[in-house]
Amino acid sequence: MRAARRREPRAGGVDGRVQRGERNRDAIALAMFELVGEGVLEPTAEQVATRAGVGLRSVFRHFRDMESLYAEVDARVRQGALPIATAGVVSGGRNLRARAMVDRRARLFERISPYKRSANLNRQRSAYLNRTHRELVALLREHLLRWLPELAEAPPEIVAALELATSFEAWDRLRGEQGLSAARAQAAVEATVLALLRARA
Repeated sequence: MRAARRREPRAGGVDGRVQRGERNRDAIALAMFELVGEGVLEPTAEQVATRAGVGLRSVFRHFRDMESLYAEVDARVRQGALPIATAGVVSGGRNLRARAMVDRRARLFERISPYKRSANLNRQRSAYLNRTHRELVALLREHLLRWLPELAEAPPEIVAALELATSFEAWDRLRGEQGLSAARAQAAVEATVLALLRARA
């Protein structure tokens, strides 16, 4: 009786499946990023599959691990948003710096708005989205104090009011609930900030 000949694995068989899986995952993450950016805040698996050009089963397989998909979408958001958020502070008088800070935030919030709205819808069931929300709040507070170091000696209620006025939540209300254009929303935030700074003086 002849010994059974051992079958050698096809070259690239396993690696090919791994690479195909990675490509599909990247396509799914990109599809989610694009759909949310277009205003589809909670894309369905069918929408993602169609945009990604993958089978529905592939989407469901990857959707079991939502935290890592959130992270992949977030990485794409950060790539475009971080240069705005981390650019240097403008020098000059207090009011000039305040106006420049508001302008910077307006550009940042316009860039991240659909993704932040989408994240807020899912934040209560995602540890990752909860953590990134807290990180954004902390980053914005740090930037407020960096742009306006005079606030180190301001009453706590003034600092809290300024933090609220320049928050994403305030911006989203102006743009969404109140229906203001980006320019009018920026003017409203700027007027609030300057009035609070005058009250502090």
